[in-house]
Amino acid sequence: MIDVAIKGGTCVLPWGTKQVDVGLNDGKICAIGEVGQAKQVIDATGLHVLPGILDTQVHMREPGLEYKEDLAHGTKAAILGGITSVFEMPNTKPATITKEALNDKLARAAKSAWCDHAFFVGGTPDPNVDWHALEMLPGCAGIKIFMGSSTGDLLVSEDEAIEAILKKVTRRVSVHSEDENRLKERFNVAQEGADPSFHPKWRDEQTAIRATKRLVAIADRLGKPVHILHITTADEMQILKDYKHVMTVECLPQHLTFCDEDYAQLGSRLQMNPPIRAAQHRQGLWEAVEQGIVDVLGSDHAPHTLEEKAKPYPESPAGLPGVQTILPIMLNHVNEGRLSLERVVDLMAHGPQRVFQIAGKGRLALGYDADVTIVDMNATHTLKDEDMASKCGWTPYDGMTIKGKPTHTIVRGNIVMEHGNVLGEPLGKPVRFIPTLCSAHEDSATMVA
Repeated sequence: MIDVAIKGGTCVLPWGTKQVDVGLNDGKICAIGEVGQAKQVIDATGLHVLPGILDTQVHMREPGLEYKEDLAHGTKAAILGGITSVFEMPNTKPATITKEALNDKLARAAKSAWCDHAFFVGGTPDPNVDWHALEMLPGCAGIKIFMGSSTGDLLVSEDEAIEAILKKVTRRVSVHSEDENRLKERFNVAQEGADPSFHPKWRDEQTAIRATKRLVAIADRLGKPVHILHITTADEMQILKDYKHVMTVECLPQHLTFCDEDYAQLGSRLQMNPPIRAAQHRQGLWEAVEQGIVDVLGSDHAPHTLEEKAKPYPESPAGLPGVQTILPIMLNHVNEGRLSLERVVDLMAHGPQRVFQIAGKGRLALGYDADVTIVDMNATHTLKDEDMASKCGWTPYDGMTIKGKPTHTIVRGNIVMEHGNVLGEPLGKPVRFIPTLCSAHEDSATMVA
């Protein structure tokens, strides 16, 4: 008698998509095929059964900014959107730059997180930090570098400081790639524009391209793995395709869905860093998804209150909520023929597992954690501000009718969301990672593959 049997569904397995039953027991996937009797049965007839979907870029704003988001609300939004694990960014108050700050977040999440979680440690220019010791701490998703200023005050803008961090680490470093000097030089464009549509003119294509060229040169020279976040330009994708031996690539559903023409209607609700750009760049991102350049999709869930967003530009803050909507939006793109469901699973489950070397998650396979997301590809629904669980209470997709919806979220065998209802109590635990196979002080040429 196992804990849960998922019967009659079409499963997206690592080796193909087929109709097969899945058994969950003691927090693990125990059967694929014949599952026998179970204490609880989920009838997944007409539904698709996916590995638990991961969102590896979220900002939960706790500690210090809980008035617009916190771990409890943000992770509840995650499970309502079919997400079973999140990786949270370090630009909180205080910033997550020490072991003590990381452990504080883990302690908070132990009490309030509805899904599994890991936390990034923020890079700084301090040459005396043991970055390898920090990246190897339990519950750490790795080191995050901001090359350009964004929300918060974390910044590592000079090549020497970026190189100093990369030399000390063995895990993949995640990077926000915008050129700080160009941002400073062009800030007058934002001030003179006084309108959110000027955001992509201030933080223009060259701001991103210059930083990305610098970053790939450093990573290539050192032979160190780098994960470049939220790419927004077609030009960067053409650069990155030649550096896949060191670079992995993320893009966001916002940049795949909106373009600069949408500022006229949405204004600062569309303001984010790096910005929503022209339709030609959106097309370039879709081509990169199709060509396999993109490894991961993240939401960059970055809530601000509507009162803050209503401030005149450029005082209005950059950032959009998205952890509850990332999967439904991508399911809608599947239904509209832009990519396959298998590719979505690759970008949001298999891909994160590969990029971040996550232990026991990201696949429907025997022995893996019993993290499962079940979706109804035929469910038509309208996204609304009032349905968002995030503390900020809004979505840039408000009023958009889409097709495709998560019906169940299962975390380590526990059904935490069923047909839009949150079940039980918060039970999130830290995500585990596969131990690194080499020392930070070994020459990269001798590293074990």
